[in-house]
Amino acid sequence: MGLPQRLILTLLSIYLYSATVVNTQQEFKIQSVELIIEPRNDVTAGTNVTLRCHATVSTSTGKGLIREYTILKNDKIVYTKTIGSSEDFVYQLHNARVFSTGLYQCKLDIQGDTKLSKAQRLNVQGLSQPVLHLNTNVVNEGEEVQATCIAPGEIGSFIFFFFDNDEQISRVEELSNQAKTTFRLSGADVHKIHCSYKIRTAEDTFPSTKSNNVTVSVKELSITPELKIFPDSTIYEGDHLNISCSAKNVHSSSEGYKLFLSQGTKLLRTGNSTINHNMVAVPKASEALTFDCRVVVRNVEKYSEKKISVVELFSVPSLTMSPTEVFQGQIMTLTCNSDRFASQRINREDLEYTLYPSKNLPSSGKPGVFNVKALQNDFNYTCSAEAKGIKKDSKTLMIRPKVHVSALKISIEDKVILKKSFTILCQSNGSLPINYTLFKDNVQVGTKVIRERNRQAVFMDVINEPGERQYRCEAKNSLHSNKTGSSQHLSVNVIVPLSQMTLAVIPSSLKISEGKELYFICSVNGTGPVTFKWYRTGSVVPLQTNTTTETYSNLEIKPVSKNDSDEYYCEASNGANKVRSENVNVQVFMAPWKKGLIVVACLVLLLLLVLLLVASMLNIKSKRDRREAAAELSVKPSSPKSDDPLTVNLTHDTDVYNAATDAVSFFDGKEGRVTNGTRHSVASAPADISNRSSYSIPATV
Repeated sequence: MGLPQRLILTLLSIYLYSATVVNTQQEFKIQSVELIIEPRNDVTAGTNVTLRCHATVSTSTGKGLIREYTILKNDKIVYTKTIGSSEDFVYQLHNARVFSTGLYQCKLDIQGDTKLSKAQRLNVQGLSQPVLHLNTNVVNEGEEVQATCIAPGEIGSFIFFFFDNDEQISRVEELSNQAKTTFRLSGADVHKIHCSYKIRTAEDTFPSTKSNNVTVSVKELSITPELKIFPDSTIYEGDHLNISCSAKNVHSSSEGYKLFLSQGTKLLRTGNSTINHNMVAVPKASEALTFDCRVVVRNVEKYSEKKISVVELFSVPSLTMSPTEVFQGQIMTLTCNSDRFASQRINREDLEYTLYPSKNLPSSGKPGVFNVKALQNDFNYTCSAEAKGIKKDSKTLMIRPKVHVSALKISIEDKVILKKSFTILCQSNGSLPINYTLFKDNVQVGTKVIRERNRQAVFMDVINEPGERQYRCEAKNSLHSNKTGSSQHLSVNVIVPLSQMTLAVIPSSLKISEGKELYFICSVNGTGPVTFKWYRTGSVVPLQTNTTTETYSNLEIKPVSKNDSDEYYCEASNGANKVRSENVNVQVFMAPWKKGLIVVACLVLLLLLVLLLVASMLNIKSKRDRREAAAELSVKPSSPKSDDPLTVNLTHDTDVYNAATDAVSFFDGKEGRVTNGTRHSVASAPADISNRSSYSIPATV
């Protein structure tokens, strides 16, 4: 390194270092980054395109900053550069191609602070025409041709296509703008070769136009295959065929070749010289036999093909059954027959028929006819026809013997109510399909066909008149037999809904004395059995429940009491409906003997009251008599003693009478004791007060 270069590097280092020092001392803000495509976003191929990255950055000192710009295409980095100026960053796309099409962005990074511009789309249109080169214009049949296809000036990911008279013969993928391939041409025709290409971008694929045409002449090989089949006239099944495959116009033994003989897709033989093959002619259904002889020389393949028709000696036999349906143990006829035969080669009597399996089969006396007894389960039969050593088998005939109907049952699913529809079910064992017929009183009602297992025949019917009806079912599962199965007769009793309910009471008077017997009789119109329930109003528990075949029932209450006074009603049901009577109000009164007892008791009580009143009146009269007696008493004074100054003579006047009367009244019944006017002093009343007028009471003063 020379001195000038060292000096430049030193100065640049000093500059970058000083710029870094300056950057660390100032603040900045990236305001915006904008990407501008010049001259425009849509250009043609070959245009020089400029991607201009313009950034607006605010700084605290106004001095330059170290900036790192990055160009991105479809989110992938295309180019990165660091600059120290504030000028726009420019990225050049010289001679833009279709591969340059995409979304571009510009990213600015200053000291770790980044900002990304909005994406701008560049569209470059127009691919250059491809150019085709061949290594030769004249080749022998089977020789290789080398071709080169070039996309001038293009870049990117390519797919090249090579064509022979507009038929694609090769496809090559490349990352460069040219591709090579080799191929072989056959036939003596003139071949026009051209190529084209496609460029793949991240978003789309762009095709080019066709290249120039290059003409190639092919010299055909003179060698040809030869195919011979004997006999060459009408061929019958079983004839022996002789087939040969060889090559003609082989001029030099140095020309190696190989032969292939095939029948359809089956390869019969191969060889390096003439091939001979012998076989028996076997016809192919509705098709001719196709044979192919091929010769391969130096990757050139030529072939000869022939088709022959083989007349069928006799057709494949068919095995049929009569009758078409058979039941277990039934004798049936199996017939094996070939419909067609070649009368020029065989007679119908030449055909021999065999049935498999063929154990213990009774002879019918006719060729191909066999009498067989149907087994208890499914079984298979096949047959064969044979003539002139050719044997053909029929298809397998599967026989499924049917089972006659049995165990036919009839039942009713619902209750049979007058004038309402109900369901009748018929079911039996046996092979399907089964035809069921329903009869009512020996008159046909309807038919049903059951085709699924475990299914019942369902019939609907309505009975409009009361009484008993007879139903039965018939079942049949044979088209060629009148054998049927019949069920037992089913007797049906119609339930007539209940109506016109009445409730009677015995005795008829609803006012009943205690101790009597009370009967409720409930009756309805309809058919039994009928369930009767008796209730007192306000209770959900029945007093009595009774089921009877009659249309009436009764409730007995005996003896009745006052507690039996209430409202009563009854309900009746018979499976068709339920009816209720009106309420009956029953009142229970007191018994007559209880009433008489009460009257007697009242009379006795009244008598007692009278006696008490009389006694009271007598007592009052007695008291009055005593008072009157006391009033008549006169007090007779005794002769005063000279030595008793305090003695006072009581005279018979009004005051004396009143005092005596009060005293007698007060002490009457008190053991004749009366008070004498002082405390604790008493005087005995006289024992005999009959002569109260002469009685005198001494008084102490």
